Amino acid sequence: MRRFLTPGWLALHVLAIVLCGAFLGFGWWQFDRAQSGNDRSWAYTFEWPIFALFVVVMWVKMIRDERAGVAPAPKEIEEPAEAEVKREIIRQQEEEDPALAAYNRYLARLGSGGARR
Repeated sequence: MRRFLTPGWLALHVLAIVLCGAFLGFGWWQFDRAQSGNDRSWAYTFEWPIFALFVVVMWVKMIRDERAGVAPAPKEIEEPAEAEVKREIIRQQEEEDPALAAYNRYLARLGSGGARR
């Protein structure tokens, strides 16, 4: 249980409490507006408590995941099987049309964020 008293977890606990309180307060505010004749506020009266419930569900899920010791992401990411097929297609394009292959490499570099602005 000590791991839930670290600064990061304490900040998450406080954030969850503040969000739940704010969302329930917004729901109450919309309920008051709805009773005074604002018909659109009836939908928000029920929507804000659902947001608060979502915060509680996610908070509980994070705690359960931490207690279960969910494994971190693997350090080495395996390439999908289609990566080899893509490399083969690129190699064939380079043999057939070097200009097209150079353009495709340029587009791939732009898409990967490797190009500096």
